[in-house]
Amino acid sequence: MTIAGPLGPSLAPVIRGNRSLYQFLKPIANWYANVSGYRKVGLKYDDLLVEERPDVQRALERLTPREAYDRTFRFKRASHCSVLHDILPKDQWTKPEEDVRYLKPHVEQVEREDIERRKWDNIAVSRRR
Repeated sequence: MTIAGPLGPSLAPVIRGNRSLYQFLKPIANWYANVSGYRKVGLKYDDLLVEERPDVQRALERLTPREAYDRTFRFKRASHCSVLHDILPKDQWTKPEEDVRYLKPHVEQVEREDIERRKWDNIAVSRRR
């Protein structure tokens, strides 16, 4: 169980491990996600990740063409809503069950590869006699 990952520190593993704490905090988390408003313009949580980070850039390159298209469509639709100072109709909002972490596995894989690359780059080779 790691608390600090490639996307920053997270208490999620600890909270998921404690059933009563999870049941207490889950409604608050759902309320916060709804209040933040990104679902009202059709975005998913992973759409909010900072794209300028090199690990996120490399993870974005690994998306399937369909995932990349869907991401672009969500951004265009959200930009349109922003220009109009409006939100989508309620039936087009991102539902909590649709708001899955599609980019996080790719970012974590990139981070694991970077760690492995740093380990291999620091290997000292010595000659046997």
